[in-house]
Amino acid sequence: MVDLDWKAKIVSPDMPNKSPKFSNKLQVSVPFTYRAAEISAASDTSCSAYENYLRLPELRKLWSSKDFPSWKNESVLKPALQALEISFRFVSTVLSDPRPYANRREWKRRLESLTTSQIQLIANLCEDEEEDGETRGKAPIVDLRSSNGVLARDGSYAEVWKVPGEAEATVVSRTSETSLLPRLATWHKSEDIADKILYSIECEMRRCPYTLGLGEPNLDGKPNLEYDVVCKPSELHCLKRSPYDQIQNYENQTVYTTLQILESWIYVTQQMLKRVTERVEAQKFEKAASDCYLIERIWKLLSEIEDLHVLMDPDDFLRLKNQLSVNSINEAQPFCFRSKALVEITKQCKDLKHKVPYILGVEVDPKGGPRVQESAMKLYSEKREFEKVYLLQALQSIESAMKRFYFAYKQLLVVVMGSLEANANRVLVSSDSCDSLSRIFLEPTYFPSLDAAKTFLGDFWNHEHGTSGLERSTRRTR
Repeated sequence: MVDLDWKAKIVSPDMPNKSPKFSNKLQVSVPFTYRAAEISAASDTSCSAYENYLRLPELRKLWSSKDFPSWKNESVLKPALQALEISFRFVSTVLSDPRPYANRREWKRRLESLTTSQIQLIANLCEDEEEDGETRGKAPIVDLRSSNGVLARDGSYAEVWKVPGEAEATVVSRTSETSLLPRLATWHKSEDIADKILYSIECEMRRCPYTLGLGEPNLDGKPNLEYDVVCKPSELHCLKRSPYDQIQNYENQTVYTTLQILESWIYVTQQMLKRVTERVEAQKFEKAASDCYLIERIWKLLSEIEDLHVLMDPDDFLRLKNQLSVNSINEAQPFCFRSKALVEITKQCKDLKHKVPYILGVEVDPKGGPRVQESAMKLYSEKREFEKVYLLQALQSIESAMKRFYFAYKQLLVVVMGSLEANANRVLVSSDSCDSLSRIFLEPTYFPSLDAAKTFLGDFWNHEHGTSGLERSTRRTR
């Protein structure tokens, strides 16, 4: 047991200047069997096989290409748009599945949800870009009003109309020439899901200064992003076949496409984490908080992507595992740690804890005193530097979302491959020798000072006001 005395002096008009006298000391129990998890990637052989299977070196070239030097958001939006484009290809793959036992109904629902989640994140990235003076107006767009209502011969333009209330404003609705979404809208099997995606783009991009130009209605006549130039769908779809395409198993394509989408968003997270570090160091705390909340949502999106494995046929999937020679018996790390990028963003998210003293403007006490905790309590109670509160809350939200991802992934392994795989091929699992996944979501909080500050703050209000109003009202009615 760890005995924590109240030592922090909170500066607030509603709180006393002296520490309150408690008859019973607040005690917090810390599980001693779970230490900080040491995260490492799988063996070099396994990681190399994983990267070659997904053609990651070629994908990284597309993600990291710099075609617009003045557009700072390119490193984040480009891979996000490419993940969305791969999702369109996924729709085509699923609806072309010849197997009579494929669960097409649920696949369509899941893919609709997945594309909507991605579109929401992309829209948020575009909104944040417009609010930042350094990035505003730098995106490569086409102003549809400048065409004077003339249909260009070399472009894919759908229709012309005038904007209500603007007598001279004529708008030409432009549609991407190389994206798969406009083609899905003309195929009878995918027409309904394509329409839903197009209306999702229209709704989610309402607060953005431009739209994507994929065939959405664009009722406001906003400029279109140069989607084909930014996303490069033609080059992206050249990577639609895996090096093991000769394997006679339809789940090969679904696994391949699922993991390509996953890796694209992991790359987005890497870029977002770099931006968070830059903004914290520049003391742009509110913008850093916005990025952190987006990272939290990306972790949730990664779980949604991984959950697609549940819809794969169990026999076909396990047969594919054997065909790909994916063997975990001699591998100490779980399957997900064959992704070096996933291991990297996990470590980077954990390392965000080192930013807390800088955000609070204090140095860590070398003697282990509660200096950071006291500063956090003061920040929470004074309510002056609210942008710092936003950021600290967002940092803890990332931790929560990341631990949920690994907890959900462990359960996913049980459903898809069986409990023996989920337990890293250990027949008996104890708290002293649990697998690396369990150690991640069972380890103590990454932010002990913030945790302690909230614990003491809540305990202070309990002792300051005694029994809560709800409890007093309950007693009077008895």
